[in-house]
Amino acid sequence: MQAMRRFLIVLVLALAGAGLGLTGPGAAQDLGRVVSPILTLDRDALFDGTLFGQRVNREIEAASAAMATQTREIEAALEEEELALTGQRAALEPEAFRELARAFDEKVQALRADRDAAAANLRAQITAAQADFFDQIGPILGAIVRERGAVLIVDRRAILLSAANVDITEEAVSRIDALLGDGVDAPLEAEPAPTATDTPLDQIPAPDAPAAEAAQ
Repeated sequence: MQAMRRFLIVLVLALAGAGLGLTGPGAAQDLGRVVSPILTLDRDALFDGTLFGQRVNREIEAASAAMATQTREIEAALEEEELALTGQRAALEPEAFRELARAFDEKVQALRADRDAAAANLRAQITAAQADFFDQIGPILGAIVRERGAVLIVDRRAILLSAANVDITEEAVSRIDALLGDGVDAPLEAEPAPTATDTPLDQIPAPDAPAAEAAQ
């Protein structure tokens, strides 16, 4: 099914090119670029290649490293506490020891829940940052689509074969850096406001949320 889907995408590209006289050696060119109704984009490379994405990745990596350090410190403290509790076992009444062991187990469970919540919060930050990025770059990508005379941007990973110069990832990175910088305090400006018919071009979905283990 996946192979068939990819084949249909390639077929659509071929038919679109044929309909516009874009196939073969005589393919229409615009300033050295293939004129195509469909452009491609690598969303992951786009995010990672921009100053905005690099800043977010640095912050997330720093937060992840700090959380990992804190987790190791908590685990070390729990191991020491467990050893100390085990050492008291011979000197305590069975019921008293069971009470201490129960309290220790509850503490461990609470700390694990806290670590899980911290990891979930970090994943939420990643998702929110990516969603914010793709929300802001919609007008930039929409402008490129209109300038190229295209109608659609397709995720490059879904394409098996395409004509040269239809991928806009590098161009988009350059424009996004110029307008957004690292995203801390650079508002989106200088792109024309989309019209009602342009709106679908300017709605860019963010990538899927990262897997749970990514932030652990």
